[in-house]
Amino acid sequence: MSYVIGDACIDIMDRSCMEECPVACIYIGDRMAYIHPDECVDCGKCMPACPSEAINWEYKMPPDQAPFTAAAAEFVAEHGLGGGSDEQPIGVDHPIVDERRPR
Repeated sequence: MSYVIGDACIDIMDRSCMEECPVACIYIGDRMAYIHPDECVDCGKCMPACPSEAINWEYKMPPDQAPFTAAAAEFVAEHGLGGGSDEQPIGVDHPIVDERRPR
């Protein structure tokens, strides 16, 4: 299990979660952040740090946010991410984010 960032992060990307993450498993796309499901150690420090309340446990994601669980895994795999974030934006997002209107 890991934490997942949902659509409340889109176009916000406060990055407070990244500052709290002890393993640097949060990667920045163009419009939102993604938690690498294989690198997350389930410490939970990111969740209370998020001012938009976009982060939930994978198994407690609201039904309308559930697709973001697979989207995070697909995003990090597609872009070969791993080994710790350098906090630099990747410049692209998963299609689920691209389909959302800008805030």
